[in-house]
Amino acid sequence: MYGTNGTRITAVGHHQPTKVLTNDDVARLVDTSDEWISSRVGIRTRHIAGPDEPVDALAAQAAAKALAGAGRTAEEIDLVVVATSTAVDRSPNTAARVAARLGMPSPAVLDLNVVCAGFPHALATADHAIRAGSATRALVIGADNMSAVTDWSDRTTCVLVGDGAGAAVVEAVADGEEAGIGPVLWGSVPEMGHAVRIEGTPPVFAQEGQSVYRWATTQLPPIARRVCERAGLAPEDLAGVVLHQANLRIIEPVAQRIGAVNAVVARDVVESGNTSAASIPLALSKLVERREVPPGAPVLLFGFGGNLSYAGQVVRCP
Repeated sequence: MYGTNGTRITAVGHHQPTKVLTNDDVARLVDTSDEWISSRVGIRTRHIAGPDEPVDALAAQAAAKALAGAGRTAEEIDLVVVATSTAVDRSPNTAARVAARLGMPSPAVLDLNVVCAGFPHALATADHAIRAGSATRALVIGADNMSAVTDWSDRTTCVLVGDGAGAAVVEAVADGEEAGIGPVLWGSVPEMGHAVRIEGTPPVFAQEGQSVYRWATTQLPPIARRVCERAGLAPEDLAGVVLHQANLRIIEPVAQRIGAVNAVVARDVVESGNTSAASIPLALSKLVERREVPPGAPVLLFGFGGNLSYAGQVVRCP
């Protein structure tokens, strides 16, 4: 029999490079200060990948931790979906390289480039594939090396970025069990796609910070509330909110305007910076690791940014 009535996240995992760059370190590169960075974006530290830590290496480390948490082997995975916008090579794609690193025999391997909204898109893709019977068990990964596409002489962007990866194992729910991944709500504002860019040769990250801030703080809260509606929940029912970790001055007002008054709000941006597609699974994995949200409790995942794309769903905490 093909397909299933729903899926759930059975385990999560994350990985970050060992090198940590503090605000004081950044202040030695450009004209800035710890006070300036902390007050404007809320970031204090970020992890920076070395030359021997490509995106697929970070992704594979996070994936291995998620597999261990789920009690699964690499051979049991038949779909790998990686959300990334910073992979250097086009082929083999990042998902294929992750599969090779983990010794998977024959999974389908997909990369998705929806930049900062990539992980919820990838999670929805895996959910849909398993529901349709095209896959039985998936690894969904968000991984980015933003430091590799950053101009470290541009103080408007270099203060923001960090590197890392987060992963989730997605499986079908048992018969009679409630789905653990809610319906996705996704979209974009194509005419504002220029507001966040990774362009050129070599590619460089740039953004129109004020435009992104206004759009995120005014347009996203009602969209996020619609995500809750699709899941059959009110915002006050949420136990956790994991938004894209772009800027603390965006995360806090957006979470407040959603109305998730009883939720733990992820603030991993403070220690990790903006890790693009990695930020949501990285922050979720840390919430789970610290047991800040109980298993089975509803958590809103909501990504936004590059392309001025957005996507979100409510999941049950693994």
